[in-house]
Amino acid sequence: MSPTTKRREAPSEPLKRVLGPTVRAIAGDSEVEIEFGPGHQGDVSGKSVYLPEPPRVPNAKDIALARGWADSLALRIGCHDAKIHRRVCPPPGPARAVFEAAERARVEGLGAKRMPGMAANLTARLEEQYSHGRFSTVRDREQAPLEDALALLIRERITGLEPPKSTKALVDLWRPEIESRCGKLLKRIEDLSENQELFGRQIRDLLKVLEMVDQNDQAAPNQEEEETEDGASEDGPEGSEQSEEEGSDGQDQESEDQTSDGDVSEADDVDSMGDTDQQDMDDGELSEEEVPAPWRPNTTVLDNPEAFGYKVFTRAYDEEIGAAELSSPEELERLRAFLDKELKTLSAAVAKLANKLQRRLLAQQNRGWDFDLEEGTLDAARLTRVIVDPTGALTYKKERDTDFRNTVVTLLLDNSGSMRGRPIMVAACCADILARTLERCGVKVEILGFTTKAWKGGQAREEWLEEGKPPSPGRLNDLRHIIYKRADAPWRRSKNALALMMREGLLKENIDGEALAWAHSRLVVRPEQRRILMMISDGAPVDDSTLSVNTGNYLEQHLRQVIHEIENYSPVELIAIGIGHDVTRYYRRAVTITDASELAGAMTEKLVELFEETGGPELRPGSRTRRRSSLH
Repeated sequence: MSPTTKRREAPSEPLKRVLGPTVRAIAGDSEVEIEFGPGHQGDVSGKSVYLPEPPRVPNAKDIALARGWADSLALRIGCHDAKIHRRVCPPPGPARAVFEAAERARVEGLGAKRMPGMAANLTARLEEQYSHGRFSTVRDREQAPLEDALALLIRERITGLEPPKSTKALVDLWRPEIESRCGKLLKRIEDLSENQELFGRQIRDLLKVLEMVDQNDQAAPNQEEEETEDGASEDGPEGSEQSEEEGSDGQDQESEDQTSDGDVSEADDVDSMGDTDQQDMDDGELSEEEVPAPWRPNTTVLDNPEAFGYKVFTRAYDEEIGAAELSSPEELERLRAFLDKELKTLSAAVAKLANKLQRRLLAQQNRGWDFDLEEGTLDAARLTRVIVDPTGALTYKKERDTDFRNTVVTLLLDNSGSMRGRPIMVAACCADILARTLERCGVKVEILGFTTKAWKGGQAREEWLEEGKPPSPGRLNDLRHIIYKRADAPWRRSKNALALMMREGLLKENIDGEALAWAHSRLVVRPEQRRILMMISDGAPVDDSTLSVNTGNYLEQHLRQVIHEIENYSPVELIAIGIGHDVTRYYRRAVTITDASELAGAMTEKLVELFEETGGPELRPGSRTRRRSSLH
């Protein structure tokens, strides 16, 4: 009998094992649980800490980055009090964003000051946050977020560590202004870093000096919360009902804020609905038939992104347009000839993979028959029985239904400037060949692309400048969503339109979150039983105009919200392929390739995996049900 062979664990497993006890030790809470996932950027929810999934074979930089995330979130649990934060923070708006950035800098600064090893980990995480390089050459304060600059200055004051080189231009733009007007306050902040409440009040004073809030805005929330707490302590259990009624407005506002941040769980929603029903029964003594069903808005980030913190300055200049409308027929013919020439060099490798996919799909659609039946289609192959035995009965056959479900696939291609050259050429060739292959197998294919109409803002930014540059405008560019091939259109009618990707000057910025929501909205209303959405991208969402006047992770945060909504609540099956970019940080089902030449293999393998699965989206691990009118 051969000895049992042990399965070798991934090199990243020891790292993941030691991060759990480390986080619990720093947080000072033995009940904290650690969860890793490819879609996590790093977050804390109750007793759960969500960390990004490290690479299977992490290098020194990956290890430092994972430890930096773990240290940052553990410090947030151990050194941050949510109640104090709610009491001293300003109302929602630009001032709130600056205040929260300063609090994060305080928490991380405490850990970096106490432990040099933790300081190195946190610095690695900070350098990764600003690795996009957008702030390395910034020259205008409109393109330099104040919250980032202030957080880096506070970190420098508390720890003595200089900001990362990639943020030097950003900090240098704001340093003279902040230090000249708030030098004394910064000195006090440095001495009060151990006291969250006093630190927060000093930050509010700093915001007042910078004319971001006025005295009324600062005092109102604090006075209201202090009165609520005093009333609750004086009334005790007997006066709890009255205090709840008096504070209902504040609680409603707080619940709305929590909903917009995505912190309220579905279990909390169900409990609150149950309490409302019980209260209605007690107050009115209504019978069960007379009690109306509770109504709650079922808003999602796909339907109303503004409720989740993502704003759009104007949609007046956005466009959804067919590829044929962006070019003349003559130009499309010329581009198609160029694409066909490129297809010859790729046809051998790509066609081999496409044939593999076709064989797998056709194997699932093979016909099956039941024989020797009393009714159905006459079985001609068995007519010899009648000749041999004229008294014998005729036999019939009937075709069995196949398990292959009616399917539609959407290919969403990143048309950003970084895809220029070989990547977009390979993407166009793969989309073209896969569209033909899937069409032969009875699978409908839709091919979409996303970019912007202009570099650095376009007409939306011009309108923003004319209106006096209102703060926090949200997305500040003109979207261009391109339909290369509709799902119901045959490939032969769309083949020239696919060649538009080769057009010089088409590829600009990429705002992935809105593009993903757009492709999903088109796919979810399709009548097919199975709907698959494949995103092909080569980087994180980037739009200089938007990111210059919002937080550095503004577009990325919205993308994560959209992905979470689709992966957990939508019948659409979402997969992603990253070209030279680790998309496993965002998507649960994803693969990263290092070179565009690997795209055909990655697309084919992922589609093969999906079609070989027996369960649909309703059987996917971790999927849950949400009542959504737009999905029915």
